[in-house]
Amino acid sequence: MQHSHSNEAVSINIRAKAKQRDLIDQAASRLGRSRSEFMLEAACREAEDVLLDQAFFAVDAGTFAQFQALLDKPLPPTDKLRRLLKKKAPWD
Repeated sequence: MQHSHSNEAVSINIRAKAKQRDLIDQAASRLGRSRSEFMLEAACREAEDVLLDQAFFAVDAGTFAQFQALLDKPLPPTDKLRRLLKKKAPWD
């Protein structure tokens, strides 16, 4: 895979069904963006999530043992955590 480090605009072409295009257009319009802006932002956000999920951390055996011990004995819940867990999620 070749990576370009310039800020030069390049073309990305994809095929979509009319229903998909219409859905994207409706969402883009709600945000005051063009179809291209909306799609590029959404694709970049997803790409960043995928790459961040692939993070790999290497630690020595002692550090890993300390990490496991923390996971096996979590801190007691606080009032702040209890309030947060009772709060309704914005998407519910």
